Amino acid sequence: MLHNKHMKKYIIAIDQGTTSTRAILINQAGEMIYKAQRELPCEYPKPGWVEVNPDKIWISVIDVINELMVVANTTLDEVAAYGITNQRETTIVWDKKTGQAVYNGIVWQSKQTQSLCDEKEEYTDLIKSKTGLRMNPYFSASKIRFILDNIPDGQARAERGELSFGTVDSWIIYKMTRGKMHATDVSNASRTMLYNIFDMDWDDELLKIWNIPSVMLPEVLENTGDFGEASFFAGGAHIHGVAGDQQAALFGQCCFNKGDSKNTYGTGCFMLMNVGDKPFVSKEGLLTTVAWKEGGKTTYALEGSVFIGGAVVQWLRDEMRLVHDAAETETCANKVPDTAGVYLVPAFVGLGTPYWDDEARGAVFGLTRGADRHHFVRAALCSIAYQSKDLIEAMKREAKLELMSLRVDGGASANAMLMQFQSDILGCEVHLPQFLETTALGAGYFAGLGCGFWKDKSEILANHKIAKKYYPTMPKEQVDELYDGWLAAVNATRAFKVKR
Repeated sequence: MLHNKHMKKYIIAIDQGTTSTRAILINQAGEMIYKAQRELPCEYPKPGWVEVNPDKIWISVIDVINELMVVANTTLDEVAAYGITNQRETTIVWDKKTGQAVYNGIVWQSKQTQSLCDEKEEYTDLIKSKTGLRMNPYFSASKIRFILDNIPDGQARAERGELSFGTVDSWIIYKMTRGKMHATDVSNASRTMLYNIFDMDWDDELLKIWNIPSVMLPEVLENTGDFGEASFFAGGAHIHGVAGDQQAALFGQCCFNKGDSKNTYGTGCFMLMNVGDKPFVSKEGLLTTVAWKEGGKTTYALEGSVFIGGAVVQWLRDEMRLVHDAAETETCANKVPDTAGVYLVPAFVGLGTPYWDDEARGAVFGLTRGADRHHFVRAALCSIAYQSKDLIEAMKREAKLELMSLRVDGGASANAMLMQFQSDILGCEVHLPQFLETTALGAGYFAGLGCGFWKDKSEILANHKIAKKYYPTMPKEQVDELYDGWLAAVNATRAFKVKR
């Protein structure tokens, strides 16, 4: 627990993402006081491969913490604890003696282990029954296998206990504690395809499938556990909160109750629904994942992803040249009352949850001579809301829960036209928080609970502020008609296959 509480004014939340690293200073009122950010380059050694230099991740963490102290004009003595949230599934293997990575980190987006997953296809159902995940190169297991196969003497070194595996949180914890802690939290562990979410432990059968020695694996702690003193930095503060980015955002949005849901509108959309303390394997193409564990109690979530969310806005701007910037899409869309019957299905890289159709490609339906640029832009924005509804309908069916409200964050949540349409098409309230950095906020909340900076979740809830609420205004008949049109457009899109 926290000592000298009154001397400690802040929590530092580290948000290590795919393209940047941020550090944020959070005060007792749950307000973000200062922020520092560094861009992080990815490497693309071959088509479909995405890697990152682990040293550059660590250097970016050092940089943002140092900058934060300078801009805030404070010292690390005033920091109560650190929270860490991270890009999930990205895989790093390092040498225990030297502390150096033995291969680049393989990023979650990378497809370089697709063939390894194809070889293990017979285990698809078994893996899903234990982990709640689909067999996919997205997750960490095949990435570890790839690294061991592609470094000299990899398997033997791993079996001799010379190598450690970690997701990005583990790598940062290891570095911040000067090698004293090799640990992860339950949410990151649940994304490796090696962790049994029903037993809440590493699974020997899964390790055997991938031939991964258990000696490589980090210790798994609760999200509010003590991950060790961050002795690399002065001040003596411990790391007291760790979570994968989407679970951290769910917590940062205060989705503490069963049925509470959040949608992050980024390049894609990540939707999570709190489903309480009893996990189940999805039959609707959703992933089951550990949301968090605190006070000995595990909370689970259903997760789904839309591949093309905000990316459709980038496409309108960069490829189609229909707008000059993202903000212009709202002005443009508001010039017309509807899409004039136009539907845009942005299946540029296939369709995500609940379809999981890799072969589908983008399509436009309902074009007439009267359709113009404004209708097209509005249809693109509506496609983000429709895809999110597809996900939520699947979640509602599976969890047998009604959606009372949806909490939103991410870049496109600033678009009022999109958020109002999202509220209309879902028939529920949409809540936009005052602080959009919900991922970092979630890591900060975990850290603050872990060290006693906040006494419990009710104190956090009291701090949580909503900037804007959207209420559904569209008649149900109109909603049903519009959504039926969308489903017809999706079916037609999926029916069109290009011969390769």
